[in-house]
Amino acid sequence: MKTINIGFLGCGGIGCGVWQLLRQMEAEIARRESLIIHVKRILVRDVGKKREADIPRELLTTDAHAVIDDPDISVLLEFMGGEQPALDYLCRALESGKTVVTANKMAVALGWHRLFAAAGAGGAGLYFEAAVCAAIPIIRTLMSSLSGNRVDTLMGIVNGTTNYILSQMDESGRAYKEVLAEAQALGLAEPDPASDVDGHDAAYKLSVLSSLAFHARVPYEAVHREGIGQVAALDVAFAKDLGYTLKLLAIAKREGADVDVRVHPTLVPSKHPLASVHGAFNAVFLHGNASGDMMLYGRGAGSAPTAGAVVGDLLFAARQTRHSIPGFEHRADLPPNLRLEDNWRCAFYLRFEALNQPGVLGHIATRLGEHRVSIEAVVQRHTEGNERVPIVILTHQAREKDVKAALGALDPAVAQVKGLLRIEGQGS
Repeated sequence: MKTINIGFLGCGGIGCGVWQLLRQMEAEIARRESLIIHVKRILVRDVGKKREADIPRELLTTDAHAVIDDPDISVLLEFMGGEQPALDYLCRALESGKTVVTANKMAVALGWHRLFAAAGAGGAGLYFEAAVCAAIPIIRTLMSSLSGNRVDTLMGIVNGTTNYILSQMDESGRAYKEVLAEAQALGLAEPDPASDVDGHDAAYKLSVLSSLAFHARVPYEAVHREGIGQVAALDVAFAKDLGYTLKLLAIAKREGADVDVRVHPTLVPSKHPLASVHGAFNAVFLHGNASGDMMLYGRGAGSAPTAGAVVGDLLFAARQTRHSIPGFEHRADLPPNLRLEDNWRCAFYLRFEALNQPGVLGHIATRLGEHRVSIEAVVQRHTEGNERVPIVILTHQAREKDVKAALGALDPAVAQVKGLLRIEGQGS
């Protein structure tokens, strides 16, 4: 029977979840893996704080060195969150030969090059399945199961808070601010929800996923990011009537040397697999040259699903006699053999507030046509007595810069853009 000593960096909700799961599965792990896992030391901010798990007080310490530099500890599990000091702690542990299992998407996304350099120097393992989509095994799928594929497209619902908000807006017709307040009251959104609703959380995760999918470092700074704060209930309703569902998508595409990475509100056809992902669930839809289309779906947040991913990484690491790292250059920026695409091609949903008079639609269509944007469908709702009315146009695939140039050429006295959403997944 093999015994490994582990340490925790942090012990909030996820750390307590891991502690409880290790206790619950202790006998099963010993029988199935011939392994005894001994938690030797746990770093916390406050030793006297009441916790969700019944953890012996003598294991707790406020001294990071007592955990990181303990020669008996061979594996560190990190749940601190945030870039610093977690990133410095993890690099020091890896350089000293300690394997790291982390749920910290920010540290991995921003410190990728440092972490893998430290892991290589120390001959240690770095495992981060729990950093993206919690219970969904997307990291190992990309690193192992799909290593015989060239993944060219990845689209994911990777933030549960925004998916809950947009799902509720779609189902109830309520406004964004009202649903956000409800999500905060239910504890599904933070008091300061900016990381989720402004797309930062999804962008960190997309940096990690696209780097693995494309076998090249795609830094967080390369990800174009837009949040959901400006999404109007009217656009959600129009889209639903037209057969689309609104999601905050993390999108990564590669065509040759061109890489397109972005996070923004996106319409997907209501028959697309991602459209059926509701509430706080996550899903990642991807296409490989050999695998074709596939989707992974499950709980993308929460202490229990994340704890399960952490323990899974811990057990996987314990089986390894030699740790491996992704086989590409681990650098801080985009490698020189790739180009970042900033003129995306997709279909667009455009909502205008326009004068209620003849010729207006012709004006809009002419400006779009002059900039190589063709129209697929038009919905025009006249209301008697109203001076201005909504007009919705769906375009065929077009370049982003062409669309924006056409909109900039409109006469604002005739028509003004009130809603612009990108459309993806029409070919799936």
